[in-house]
Amino acid sequence: MSLTDQLRAALTAVPDAEVPRTPAIEAGIDEAVRYLDSDAALASIAADVYWPKWNCPWWQMTMLWELGEAARIPTRAAAAMVEGLRALRLHTFPIRPEDWPPNADRWRDTSCHCALGTIDQVLSACGVDVDAELPWVRPWYARYQMRDGGLNCDEAAYLVEDECPSSMVGTVAPFEAMIRRGPSEFLDRAAALLVARELRLGSPTRHNAEERDMAPRWLELAFPRFYFYDVLRGLTALVRWATAERRAIPAHAIAHVAEHLARAHPDGVVRVGRRPFDGIGTHARQPDGVWRRQPNAATFPLVEAVAVIGEPSGALTAEWRKTRHALVALIDAGLVQ
Repeated sequence: MSLTDQLRAALTAVPDAEVPRTPAIEAGIDEAVRYLDSDAALASIAADVYWPKWNCPWWQMTMLWELGEAARIPTRAAAAMVEGLRALRLHTFPIRPEDWPPNADRWRDTSCHCALGTIDQVLSACGVDVDAELPWVRPWYARYQMRDGGLNCDEAAYLVEDECPSSMVGTVAPFEAMIRRGPSEFLDRAAALLVARELRLGSPTRHNAEERDMAPRWLELAFPRFYFYDVLRGLTALVRWATAERRAIPAHAIAHVAEHLARAHPDGVVRVGRRPFDGIGTHARQPDGVWRRQPNAATFPLVEAVAVIGEPSGALTAEWRKTRHALVALIDAGLVQ
């Protein structure tokens, strides 16, 4: 039996499943929608579009989008987010010290690739024409694409000359965001990186050795992801690209991940494997009005309702079901070789 046949057999052996939402999740969605429609949310966006993690409007909008509830994000919250992004002091990703204007706040005056790729998708799902409202976003991705097709939110990575320390975390959200825009060289090159990394391998470089150490945890699926990476996210993105553009995927590049997912979730139900956002600090405005780094970032009720390790995830289960069917369709069309 060929590798493709083995892969198809493993995928079709997994039954379809659905996980109903709990009352806590439904209540959390309602609460997030109420907050985003409040004056407090608009004031938070006006103060900073991104900070603090993990409970300001940016994260609550992203959480609703990840749950397929972008339509419930209040229009005025989406409009305020567009205005906040438009008002960023920089619409570039400074790499060298001289790229920063005088007195710039390096945490708050610009964005990064994973953040921009995420909010690009959130706003688009809200009905915002991102290319018209924020015309600097789309060219950003190609501008900062590295020679291996990836990106990295660590600006120092761009100064490394003897290796290419791109990042899966920095690449996947821009890749996802660009799929809706149709074929591009950016997509082809980013897809080539995902293929080369087999969706599961960290950077082979010295500069980004930390990612290589982290890569084994990508097999443990995360929800919410916010901007974090796991192998189902990578597989879903690559399959979406191949489906939209009718492009071939090498079977060897996805077999390990697809077969792992089939073995790990034989009943089709995907359970939360990790909370990658735990233990990460944030910038937050202190009572004296000054923004400072603090070691702990707060969450909000909807996050706690969906991010229970070991519990079935309706969103991940639905994603795995949809991706599995799309991958089988690609196999049957001769596009997995």
